[in-house]
Amino acid sequence: MVVGGRVVAITGAARGIGRATARALVAKGARVSIGDVDVALARRTAEELGAGVVALPLDVTDRASVDEFVAQTEERLGPIDVFINNAGIMPTTWFLEEDEASIQRQFAINVLGPINGMRAVIPRMLERGRGHVINVASSAGKFPVPGIATYCGTKHAVVGITGAVRGELKDTPVDVSVVMPVIVRTELTDGVPDTRGMKTLRPEDVADSIVEAVETRRYEVWCPKSTQGIYKATTLLPLALNDAISTALKSDRIMLDALGSPDRQEYLERISRDTPVLGPGAGQG
Repeated sequence: MVVGGRVVAITGAARGIGRATARALVAKGARVSIGDVDVALARRTAEELGAGVVALPLDVTDRASVDEFVAQTEERLGPIDVFINNAGIMPTTWFLEEDEASIQRQFAINVLGPINGMRAVIPRMLERGRGHVINVASSAGKFPVPGIATYCGTKHAVVGITGAVRGELKDTPVDVSVVMPVIVRTELTDGVPDTRGMKTLRPEDVADSIVEAVETRRYEVWCPKSTQGIYKATTLLPLALNDAISTALKSDRIMLDALGSPDRQEYLERISRDTPVLGPGAGQG
């Protein structure tokens, strides 16, 4: 698909990966709608990106809010060609110590958000005979990571839901993609240390992968691409050997080692403060 002139809607795009993706798409001539619970920040981002970008309020946990975001985007920019479900949060905690509000918040934003987005926009795409939905998941949707058990569960859910929806739409003109990056240096990973054997990405790296998905309409998008080979290799290894490799690379400690970081605590406090459990005001990191 040629990006120039296309209308793209992105959830949780005031900061991080969403913001970088909006910038990359605007550079290619797309008209972009930024949806975020932090409307003031979304508006500043839209102003920085220039003409052809609009900022709209959006709570992905609220279906009515998502419907309004879609309707307002199409009223102001035209029919949505590409819808990117990007909003997400990632608390780090020991599984048995995670409070109920954190668990509910993650499933509301990370899973219900993409579900609401797809159910709001796909019928419109089917009606006009074209469209592409991109769900930003995570490599944690394929690899279990201690310290973010609930987050892994939400991203496994997104990968599974995306695959099933793709199967239901395979004979239609609407495409579905899932993007699975490794650790990305945004507020989402504040305080998370680097580790051997795991490349750390910039938001712009993921944005480039998302733009590639828009252009190629590829279903599975690994970021970096080498992660796919690692995943295939690990599925062939005995569990004990996988555990030994994770221990040697310290990848089994990367999230747990972040728990005491002041930067991490700052992020956790922000999402706890800005993202109520359910209902209006639930935020996107």
